[in-house]
Amino acid sequence: MKKVLLAILLSVITFSSVNAQKIEMKKVFGGYTFSQNDKTITLNQMQEIVKDNQEAFDLVKSAKSNQTWGMVLGGIGGGLIGYPIGTAIGGGDPEWALAGVGVAFIVATIPIVKGFNRKTKKAVELYNADQPTASSNFQPQFNLNLKGMSMGISMTF
Repeated sequence: MKKVLLAILLSVITFSSVNAQKIEMKKVFGGYTFSQNDKTITLNQMQEIVKDNQEAFDLVKSAKSNQTWGMVLGGIGGGLIGYPIGTAIGGGDPEWALAGVGVAFIVATIPIVKGFNRKTKKAVELYNADQPTASSNFQPQFNLNLKGMSMGISMTF
């Protein structure tokens, strides 16, 4: 009897883990957050997860490049804006042209960030399309089988 219960428990756990492998996306300000099994995942973790799906892997790799460029250009833009503001607060004569160049850098990051969001969303959609699906109202059915002096339990989905 213990073996039967163990087999049933393992079957349910195995099915649950297969269903929980999809990556979930949640829209937040400026983009998306990604999670799997209710744990937030980073872009590096996502790249490792989707490595078996070449198209999704390539998209995540390209998205990482977009993220890097966006962070570099945004950081430069923020510095160029912050320097004249700091100079003005300190009582000096600020170079407002630097702030204008900084704004241009930040504006240039907008399409890069949009590309990052588009690529990561598409990669998740491609990856999730390859994962096994199950109905959300999963109800296993257990059947008692009797044959002569033998008894068994079967489970169907």
